Amino acid sequence: MIKKPNAPSPDMPPLVHDWTGARRPNHRTLKGAFSLVEALTRAHLWQIYDAFAADSNGAIWCYLPYGPFETFAAFANWVEGKCFDQDPLFYAIIDKASGRACGMASYLRVNPEAGSIEVGNINFAPELQRSIAATEAMYLMMHNAFEVLGYRRYEWKCNDANARSKAAALRLGFTAEGVHRQAAVIKGRNRDTAWFSVLDSEWPTCAAAFRDWLSPNNFDDQGNQKQRLAALRQD
Repeated sequence: MIKKPNAPSPDMPPLVHDWTGARRPNHRTLKGAFSLVEALTRAHLWQIYDAFAADSNGAIWCYLPYGPFETFAAFANWVEGKCFDQDPLFYAIIDKASGRACGMASYLRVNPEAGSIEVGNINFAPELQRSIAATEAMYLMMHNAFEVLGYRRYEWKCNDANARSKAAALRLGFTAEGVHRQAAVIKGRNRDTAWFSVLDSEWPTCAAAFRDWLSPNNFDDQGNQKQRLAALRQD
């Protein structure tokens, strides 16, 4: 039998049907029961700086390529120069219980044609860490990327030495993909970069677990969780 010209090889990757690309993110406010994720503006900066100041030993800056900032002016100048572009696209995270902006995060390496987008520059003040609002904010950004903007791939990258960030990625439903060795030099130190992702095919299961975890029925009167997020994905 003569092979037809241009016939696809049996080991070719599968076709992506009806793919027309994703949309670029904008600064639409993402609203949850415990948090707001809204465009970072100059009006947020003092609250964020004040919240970050509670981290007296500078641990929140350890694995970031910038900071800590000794003065508010230095922090504001850095934000002015780095945080008001479209990529990375920065958000302030508001804890609705206190009404304070106490965290930052961004979309970055945005590739609508490929359908790939990364979440990064995540920095939570001590009052936001390990809170329901923090988890919800990450859910809101993921939901927006997959269900509103139409992305196929949602990435998380961190220093491979950052055990807390890697644990957070796995808790939120990301899959570890490997490590890029000697990927960068950050603050004079080698950085091996750990890669994680969630795919659009995995998102429905991930989203259902988030919704169950965030349900008021999952918390006791003291705000303690009854079921862990990872456990809900396995049910």
